[in-house]
Amino acid sequence: MDSLYILIPIAIIFIGTAVKLFFWAVNSGQYDDLETEGRRILFDDDPPDDERVEE
Repeated sequence: MDSLYILIPIAIIFIGTAVKLFFWAVNSGQYDDLETEGRRILFDDDPPDDERVEE
């Protein structure tokens, strides 16, 4: 029973920190564009080898 006096405040601090980090991530634009990074790996933006200019 005595351990609840320690675990409950730790859990509340942990949840508060997680909520604060979530809102920071949303406000800083971390979730603005979820599609571009997923599509970037699928489409090849490099020109073919015969169109590249050699220096």
